[in-house]
Amino acid sequence: MTREYMHPKIEKVLGNIEKVMIGKRHVAELSLIALLAEGHVLLEDVPGVGKTMMVRSLAKSVGANFRRIQFTPDLLPSDVTGVSIYNPKEMEFQFRPGPIMGNIILADEINRTSPKTQSALLEGMEESSVTIDGVTHILEKPFFVMATQNPIEYEGTYPLPEAQLDRFLLKMKMGYPDISEEMEVLNRAQKARPIDELEPVISLIELRELQANIKEVYVDDTIKRYIVDLANRTRTHASAYLGVSPRGSIALMKAAQAYAFMYGRDYVLPDDVQYLAQAVFAHRIILRSEAKFEGITAEEIVDQILSRTPVPVQRFVK
Repeated sequence: MTREYMHPKIEKVLGNIEKVMIGKRHVAELSLIALLAEGHVLLEDVPGVGKTMMVRSLAKSVGANFRRIQFTPDLLPSDVTGVSIYNPKEMEFQFRPGPIMGNIILADEINRTSPKTQSALLEGMEESSVTIDGVTHILEKPFFVMATQNPIEYEGTYPLPEAQLDRFLLKMKMGYPDISEEMEVLNRAQKARPIDELEPVISLIELRELQANIKEVYVDDTIKRYIVDLANRTRTHASAYLGVSPRGSIALMKAAQAYAFMYGRDYVLPDDVQYLAQAVFAHRIILRSEAKFEGITAEEIVDQILSRTPVPVQRFVK
């Protein structure tokens, strides 16, 4: 599959992010795919590899209203969504919005807070609204959550519940830079912070237009059936206690539409599905205890299913 051509506006955003993030093109692409598909991202890795910088550079590149929530063990749900406070002068309750009221939300170290507070993000991520004291507040579009978490084996972390994981369009890891990339990081950081000099390269209006265009990308019924077959095989796999939900199938289709559009096509190919399947499916698979004991990973299950599922071979152009 050729990747020479890329949509000019998307190329501008990725190029802008690369002024800050060295050697993270793959992560930037996946983050932008999720944003264009109106999904959310879970970034998992050790501290200090650039998770926070990635989402900040993405927000600056599209001129978005950026909000950061630092998750801690004592954080309350109202600290995320907002709270109604009584105003004695007006003799009425007034809503004071929380940090979730933004375009791009950094949920930093989300697994350091309790599941109750984690769940405060659920309605916003799924419905693009939050309900406080019986009143529903619509979130401005685009609304995009990029949550970061430290690996679960680290002390002081809480596992994200399955319902929360399923609401992330995709999950990925940053990884350490290689030696030459880390040298370049040091060179750029020696005199200034690159993130401070970053300017928007597209507007929110242009971003909304791109998101609307994504929905028009053609998905042939044979591609949809391929996605459903892949999802169904995760549900019947011997090592999986819980497979991919229908929400996961929808997520893979939307991500594939965004990826096809990114590379200048108005139709989805099986290659698009295969490229994104691990990032979209793996975190939705719950392993059986025996599989964990044997060292089997969800990523290995997805790769195995991809290798065993027949690939559509007909043309996919409308």
